[in-house]
Amino acid sequence: MIVIGITGPTGAGKTTALEVLAEMDFEIVDCDALYYQLLRTDGTLRRGLRDAFGEVFLPDGSLDRRAVAARVFSDERELEKLNAIVFPAVSAAVRQKICKCSQKGLAIDAINLLESGMGRLCRATVAVTAAPAVRLKRIMARDGLTEEQARSRIEAQKPADWYRDNCACLLENQEEDREAFAAQVRAFFQNLLKMIDKGEDCSGSEGMEGDTPDGEKERL
Repeated sequence: MIVIGITGPTGAGKTTALEVLAEMDFEIVDCDALYYQLLRTDGTLRRGLRDAFGEVFLPDGSLDRRAVAARVFSDERELEKLNAIVFPAVSAAVRQKICKCSQKGLAIDAINLLESGMGRLCRATVAVTAAPAVRLKRIMARDGLTEEQARSRIEAQKPADWYRDNCACLLENQEEDREAFAAQVRAFFQNLLKMIDKGEDCSGSEGMEGDTPDGEKERL
């Protein structure tokens, strides 16, 4: 069973990449969804958040996300404190998913794949990126945002160079059409799986940019 980590900035095409992997018999683990599930079911996580931040749960039991966000995004130390609680809980849950997976492979969808340490669980780490102008257009159409709001969201995230430097593979989305990109994604992962089957090292952080089995660079 092969574990692949998928990360990258918003608006780049991660959803399409994950849909293609699902078609290729990969189980998809959405770490955002898993985190919110754990907030309801994991008593240790809930206690850790209360101990660190006080009563951050609403009367209905859900996390007061606005209050937590206001606290951590204005103070880097508070954000580090939050991550120190959340990352281990989500990572442990992902490990359980990996142990129970009966499909060809498992894809971890996580914006903090590398920062959380979950990249070490993966046979390969893949960053899905796109040019800022392309992402801007997609985010505005997808989320109904103004250009200013969309630019603010992009500027708050890491640049493509960070993913290029820290992920094993870079999958660059330059397609306007979803189906065209899906076809390129499929070819990308077919090549990556061939490399893994041959025992080639796809887990490093040297910015492979989607090396094909014959060693040529393939930027998608």
